[in-house]
Amino acid sequence: MDFGLVLQTDPPASRVVSLMKRAERNGFTHGWTFDSAVLWQEPFVIYSQILAHTTTLKVGPMVTNPGTRTWEVTASTFATLNDMFGNRTVCGIGRGDSAMRVAGRKPNTLARLGEAIDAIRDLAEGRESEVDGQPLRLPWVRDGKLPVWMAAYGPKALALAGRKADGFILQLADPYLTEWMVKAVRAAAVEAGRDPASVTICVAAPAYVGDDLAHAREQCRWFGGMVGNHVADLVARYGEHSDMVPEALTAYIKERHGYDYSHHGRAGNPSTDFVPDEIVDRFCLLGTAEAHIEKLKALRELGVDQFAVYDMHDAQETTIDAYGAEIIPALSR
Repeated sequence: MDFGLVLQTDPPASRVVSLMKRAERNGFTHGWTFDSAVLWQEPFVIYSQILAHTTTLKVGPMVTNPGTRTWEVTASTFATLNDMFGNRTVCGIGRGDSAMRVAGRKPNTLARLGEAIDAIRDLAEGRESEVDGQPLRLPWVRDGKLPVWMAAYGPKALALAGRKADGFILQLADPYLTEWMVKAVRAAAVEAGRDPASVTICVAAPAYVGDDLAHAREQCRWFGGMVGNHVADLVARYGEHSDMVPEALTAYIKERHGYDYSHHGRAGNPSTDFVPDEIVDRFCLLGTAEAHIEKLKALRELGVDQFAVYDMHDAQETTIDAYGAEIIPALSR
């Protein structure tokens, strides 16, 4: 199992770079960041510094979207980083939650997302693609390689990931829901004539190592609120009791009343008081190193190839170090 580190690009950018260097030293293979231009600093500028100060770490957004940048700009940015640092990027992409809503726009449609996945990958790898009806190619790209991993929850999004994406990003670590969603992605891949094993499975969630479970829960409760934004969209689309989406995912948002993006992805987010302890425990990895190892082994058995640690809490360095000292070695055996 591979391991990634997920950060927000809060200033100073030097701290983001420092934490990514620490992650690489501790055995992490991927460095991810949020991508929301209003809420945080521009990630692609920071990626160039992360890549320059590491040797093997792969970087990318978790996740970008097809609406805040034109597709040829996104592809050109990835291709430039790859040309400079040797194909060490991954394009995580989704419909767009905070980046679009904070700017007063709606998330992109799945149809547009599917078109963008193909176009961004083709352009970044030097092939011609069509963008808004215009055939385009980046003539300077040589030997480019850009895996595109798609974030998804709902049945139509999961099907799209299985048909088109090189990887599937699931932003929660509940084994039951992971099994359900991985099966959906793989079934869609088979239906599209693809090898289901060719789709990399990445589970991303907060991890907090320590004995004080109550404190860990409070530091990670924000995550249930973040996931709740996507769940609310699913309930609006499919209804509260639909056989299209498991109630194990949707039931907890009944007490949700709006969401303030100014606290998005942060410990102490006041918009997440509706999230019960049960959801925090199910969606996150909390407790001793042994508890993390046990849950990660269960996720690995379900086909998870990478676990990406959301490290937005008051124990960033100690979490990275604990993973490097105890957890990553245990999962490499």
